Amino acid sequence: MFNRRLFSYARSQRVLFFLTIAFAFLGALTILAQAWLLSAVIARAFLGGEKLDALWSPLALLLVVVFLRALFHSANEFTASALAIHLKQNLRQLILERVLARGPAFTRGERTGELTNTAVNGVEALDAYFSQYLPQLFIASLVPLVIFFVVAPLDWVSALILILTAPLIPFFMILIGNAAEGLTRRQFGRMSALSGHLLDALQGLTTLKLLNQSRAFAASIQRASDEYARATLAVLRVAFLSAFVLELLATISVALVAVGIGLRVLYFQMEFQPALFVLILAPEFYMPLRALGQRFHAAASGAAVANRLAEILDAPLPITHSPNHRSAKFPETIKFHNIAFSYPDARAALRDISFEIRAGKTVALFGASGAGKSTLVNLLLRFDEPTRGEILLDGMPLRELDADAWRAHIAYVPQAPHLFHDTLAENIRFARPDATQIEIERAARAAKLHEWIVTLPQGYATSIGENGARLSGGQAQRLALARAFLKDAPLLILDEPTSNVDPELEAQLRDATARLMRGRTTLLIAHRLATLYRADEIIVIENGRVVQRGTHDTLLARQGAYRALALAGAGYA
Repeated sequence: MFNRRLFSYARSQRVLFFLTIAFAFLGALTILAQAWLLSAVIARAFLGGEKLDALWSPLALLLVVVFLRALFHSANEFTASALAIHLKQNLRQLILERVLARGPAFTRGERTGELTNTAVNGVEALDAYFSQYLPQLFIASLVPLVIFFVVAPLDWVSALILILTAPLIPFFMILIGNAAEGLTRRQFGRMSALSGHLLDALQGLTTLKLLNQSRAFAASIQRASDEYARATLAVLRVAFLSAFVLELLATISVALVAVGIGLRVLYFQMEFQPALFVLILAPEFYMPLRALGQRFHAAASGAAVANRLAEILDAPLPITHSPNHRSAKFPETIKFHNIAFSYPDARAALRDISFEIRAGKTVALFGASGAGKSTLVNLLLRFDEPTRGEILLDGMPLRELDADAWRAHIAYVPQAPHLFHDTLAENIRFARPDATQIEIERAARAAKLHEWIVTLPQGYATSIGENGARLSGGQAQRLALARAFLKDAPLLILDEPTSNVDPELEAQLRDATARLMRGRTTLLIAHRLATLYRADEIIVIENGRVVQRGTHDTLLARQGAYRALALAGAGYA
């Protein structure tokens, strides 16, 4: 199964790619030399009656040719394996770059487990394609062709049998392969679904236990596992069937050549030495085709992965770079002008949102879960682009500014920060990679985290585990706040940084956050009324629209959504 996409990936490593082809061709030449020398030695020894002393030279040459054949075969496997390793590394890097470039707008529509499976197991499945199937494809193309042109002048009957029977092997391989491709694609889909189920279970294990749904979810994992097992067995059934058919065809074809040669030698229509030469070459003619059929399963798996890779790599990237505005000073005014946004499923998240944030002021977004607050933040961070309207920076559209240059002005503290499987120091340094240890400790002190860190045996060199597994919710929140202190950006986006801490620590963090906000432009996603008191303006959002705006006191004095939510005393996300 030839896949143009995977072939183009292989050609990107030109040196290794052409070395693989060259060694395959040299291997074909050594097959001819080995068969000719072997037939000549046998003819001279058994028909010519020559002694061993007279045969030392051709035997030594035969050993050299056998060694060269093994050497070229090993070199072919080595370059093919090196090609596969380089391509897998490049593809994983490319997948990571594309996922990061497309941002949350892409990942929120994907299952983390499925993406991880594609980047890890999916790309690993290409190893067999690049290191086994693709080199064998060239060997199967070169070796039979070279053998045919050598055999044709010596015995046209055998050459005719070879050329007529050879297409049967790829014909049946393609015929069976059409069925195998669909089954393999289904198998990869089942494996991706199972990976997604397992990762969802691990990430939400605590929630499943609390809701007493762990057994029900375990049953769904069992069903996904059974479906994957059935899909795998279906692929194996086709693989064994194809191997049997190809072996049978090759055996019958070699037998036809052998019978024809035997009859012509028997009736003195062909000399022994060239007849033996052709007979030795006959199995070598079909061997690469049989090996190609045996590796066809790797091709089917590679094609299934290639289709999924195309979905990730070929989708258009968001326009985040503008050659005319790669850097700019921080604006005096950020204006949301008639902003509307709809998700790909046509669900409208925002409708005609208009407000502005002045430099040094604090604006809070308040509303029930799903009102559109997080969507506004994603638009400001340029993770998404408005469906209609503009975000203006001192009158200049935000989309005309380079996204990386704009994000350099922003420190974002989400409610659920992402933490890496690394040390505490490196997790804080993520906000500013060139920060010194002294600056990291200063930021940790400001976030009320330093006092706890110094009690640890390894201090700032302590590993926090995958996604901060060894941290409490409050410690993770303080680490995210330390990042904001370290970055020291002019624009803060705070998604209720005190939501996961106890009341005593909340009061300390509120003071620290107030110091951080002083003199900076701040956008708050407010979940608690205590957070709203410090805001210069509160924007109340309901169903994607601005329904009220003003200070806490003025809004509380009016009848409306803010007063209803405030009196209800609910904490909204």
